[in-house]
Amino acid sequence: MIKVHLAIVVSEFNHEITDVMLEEARVHASKLNSNVSHICYVPGTFDMPLIISHLLQNNTIDAVITLGAVIKGDTNHDIIIAETTARLISDLSLQYKKPVALGISGPNMTIEQAWERAKIVPIRAVNAAVNMVTRIKKLNESQFSQNKTTIIIK
Repeated sequence: MIKVHLAIVVSEFNHEITDVMLEEARVHASKLNSNVSHICYVPGTFDMPLIISHLLQNNTIDAVITLGAVIKGDTNHDIIIAETTARLISDLSLQYKKPVALGISGPNMTIEQAWERAKIVPIRAVNAAVNMVTRIKKLNESQFSQNKTTIIIK
């Protein structure tokens, strides 16, 4: 099994929820024999892309996991925050050719829904990050194998 080196970026906004998310992510990463080498806190979900960019430049980090809870308020602010952040995170993943797992719940989510998802979303994000790193490494290794006509990476 490939040892995966992870960084986690956590929003301090709604910290009572994101603290639970962080603990779930750390426990699950350990179960998958992955190493969490960096945990970076940011004021809010919208602030994540800058820190993610710095982390992705680090050669010892294979993937970044984001953890946040974007809860519905009186305006559409939550939609703007979630959509913009997701787009920027995706762009960074492509730019640096490393997985950035979206462990941000919301938008249009109530506080009750955020609590319901606090233990599910981080596990899915860790799974996605570890699976993508593993599959990318297998894909890179398979490029040197010229004997196969069809390569299936799973």
